Amino acid sequence: MALPIYRLRRLLAATAIVLTAVVVGMYFYARMRVRDVLKEVPNKLGYDVRQTANGFQISKSDGKRTLFTVQASKVKQFKLNGNAELHNVNIVLYGRDSSRFDQIYGDDFSFDQKSGDITAKGEVQIDLVANPEGAVSPDQSAPKEMKNPIHLKTQDLVFNKDTGNAATDARVDFSAPQASGWAVGVRYVGKSNTLTLLSQVHIAMNGPNGGVIEAERGVVTNDPRVIVLEHPRLDRESETMQADQASFYLDANDNVQRIVASNHVTAETRPAKKAEVKKAEAKNAEVKTAEVKTDKEAANQGSNKGSAPGPEPIRSRADQAEFLFTGQNLLRTGILTGHVHVEQAGPQPMQGDAGRVILDFAGDNELQKVHALDGARLVQMGSQAGAHPAGRQAAQEAAAARNSGIASGPQDFELAASAIDFTIGAESVLQRAVTSGAAQITIWPASESGVHESPAVEPGAAVAVAERTVVTAGKFDAQFAMVDGKNQITKMHGAPDARIVNSSPGEPDRVSTSESVEALFQPQGGIESLTQQGDVVYTDNQSPDKRMQAWANTARYTPADQLLVLTGNPRVTNGGMATTAKTVHINRATGDAVAEGDVKTTYSDLKEQPDGALLASSSPIHVTSRTMTAHHDSGIALYTGNARLWQDANIIEAPSITFDRDRRFVTAQGTAAQPAQTVLVQKEKAQPDQSQVEKTSAGSKGPPKSPTQPKGAGAQGVKADPLGGSSPIAITALKLTYADSERKVHYEGGVFAKGEDFTAKARTADAYLVPRSQSSGNQAFAGPGQLDHMVALGDVVITQPSRHADGQKLVYTAADDKFVLTGGRGSELPSIFDAEQGKITGVSLTFFRTDDRVLVEGEASTPVVTQTRVAH
Repeated sequence: MALPIYRLRRLLAATAIVLTAVVVGMYFYARMRVRDVLKEVPNKLGYDVRQTANGFQISKSDGKRTLFTVQASKVKQFKLNGNAELHNVNIVLYGRDSSRFDQIYGDDFSFDQKSGDITAKGEVQIDLVANPEGAVSPDQSAPKEMKNPIHLKTQDLVFNKDTGNAATDARVDFSAPQASGWAVGVRYVGKSNTLTLLSQVHIAMNGPNGGVIEAERGVVTNDPRVIVLEHPRLDRESETMQADQASFYLDANDNVQRIVASNHVTAETRPAKKAEVKKAEAKNAEVKTAEVKTDKEAANQGSNKGSAPGPEPIRSRADQAEFLFTGQNLLRTGILTGHVHVEQAGPQPMQGDAGRVILDFAGDNELQKVHALDGARLVQMGSQAGAHPAGRQAAQEAAAARNSGIASGPQDFELAASAIDFTIGAESVLQRAVTSGAAQITIWPASESGVHESPAVEPGAAVAVAERTVVTAGKFDAQFAMVDGKNQITKMHGAPDARIVNSSPGEPDRVSTSESVEALFQPQGGIESLTQQGDVVYTDNQSPDKRMQAWANTARYTPADQLLVLTGNPRVTNGGMATTAKTVHINRATGDAVAEGDVKTTYSDLKEQPDGALLASSSPIHVTSRTMTAHHDSGIALYTGNARLWQDANIIEAPSITFDRDRRFVTAQGTAAQPAQTVLVQKEKAQPDQSQVEKTSAGSKGPPKSPTQPKGAGAQGVKADPLGGSSPIAITALKLTYADSERKVHYEGGVFAKGEDFTAKARTADAYLVPRSQSSGNQAFAGPGQLDHMVALGDVVITQPSRHADGQKLVYTAADDKFVLTGGRGSELPSIFDAEQGKITGVSLTFFRTDDRVLVEGEASTPVVTQTRVAH
């Protein structure tokens, strides 16, 4: 808004000189004529009247040098009424210091002795010329060079010798090397030296930066030396400025010292074409010299160039604008006060507000710094659904993305501070902005309506905001650059005490703090990312049992998807869950988290579950993996990549493990090459059961036919187990699920169980565990889960060192090491093959892990079959 005023300074000073000179010239001119006509007066007042070859000449001097001369070819005096006429008059005014060579000339003038009015008949021409060397030149010498003469023309000017007042209702035209113009109607009051331009003040500036100044009325006073224009308006190709009133304060040499525009000061700056022309010329030259360009590519470039929309104008307003100049007519300072507002429409509208703005100029009137004070605010919207087509399209795309669950790109953002200092570079390009005092950035998702809840929005405007992000710091330092032909912010650094707060209706604020923060901005508008450095701390402020907190050296936040990425020794806690990894991603909107690289999670603050088994202890539960995905609301976490979950001595391993901490529910998913695995234990007996095994036919109630001694019995007894009286059973499968409330481990897909002296295969299996409250004997209270019994289904195969069995269903009871096998393939019966006994089939086969006893049951339709091996 200061730039248009700066470009007017010379024109306004010249205009003031011109208008003043007109009145002064007419005044002296009228006085010359009156005293020339009244023959008896000139000699007494020091006038020199003499005849010349072309008429006569009247001159006036101060005893040293001539002040003015009046020449006329003819004078006619009417004795009856005392009036006089002068013809072909030329007046030269030298000034009291001989620094002027101003001329006033015209064809006819008249003098009314009764009224004292001196009237120019027809046109009056005036030339205003400075003569700096006049004091050292011969008296009445013309300047060697006419520098910047100002020419004026009017008619019917009336001057009253008694009052010193002058007036004309005619148009006054002027022209100068820098400008030309006119006004209609002039009034001059001699007593107060006040000149009034009655109407239609019009000034046209010449040159490439030309423009037009128009005003309804103008007043020029001599003490103080001030030019006041009523409702002035400046129109240029690139800008327009207007106000209710503008006052130009001049020094003794008619140089502008200060300009004050007041009441409804507004300005509109349109894109300057100078930079665009240079850019177009450079691009044209590049097209001409590029040998690899095809004609089609060049045509496409031309069409794209023509279709690209230009930048929108910048509009500004203030209650008052004041501009201060140096002694060399150079603009020094501009001060805008009272509701200062700047805005620019377009796909990403921008607006700024402040109570006061100070503009600093240097060099050849170049704007270098802008100080926005008293509540400075800068707002840029990512889209506008209003009049701009591109804005409507961007808003619709953002709304569609949000409705589909995809985060939108552009956002609306606001920078607010007690004060903001802007640095301006060449071609009026904004380079830097630094805040002072309390400062914050506020971010909203780009809204389809183009409005949001912001202090910058006018009262009564619509409000449609669901969430916001507020960034604060001790000071913000913003960098600007030219992007796609627009001067816009590219990045911003904030320090110290950086703080980011996400707010949503009905939810606690999510807060992260750090030593510093750096924001990167998108070309299409809005913030691309916020990176916090140094002692990063994050919390979602939920209740303690659900609260998520995080610590790291660095955190990068992207407002478009509200994703927070932690690096540098990140650690995250969520209720009783703590996770470390190389990188942690947190969705600040949902609280979901993804950890990557050397993931380790510890679930603590667990209550003991006496009715549970595998994960029933109050000891921490640990999980390791390559990656983890945790869902905040459900408390479920997915661990992938060599996942391993354990509590005390209970371990589950698989390529991926899903853990529900609230239900202590585990799902482990394996592969053929790396199945899910867990290890259970069973109590080892001190002495095996010595009862006989009967081999009977179905329904037989007779005595046993073939008693058999158990293997391993006798004096040797049973070998001691390294686990202190318990033996482990490792079970693998493609998938494993476990619910601690049911104490059941479910396996499916390639189930394989391996004990100390047996293996078992099946399609599915269910392992039922002993409750912790019933664990006894040598098993430690925090020891492995103890197997109660297991049920395996589908293609069951059991292998022991000297025998193997197959069937469709197996029930294994750990208390007595008993296997019960039923079902067979198709019409076949379950069978067992013993290296010594041979093959035995029956409806149900019961055998024991630690000896060779077998109980075979049959039915009338399916008798027991024993195939005994015969040695040769």
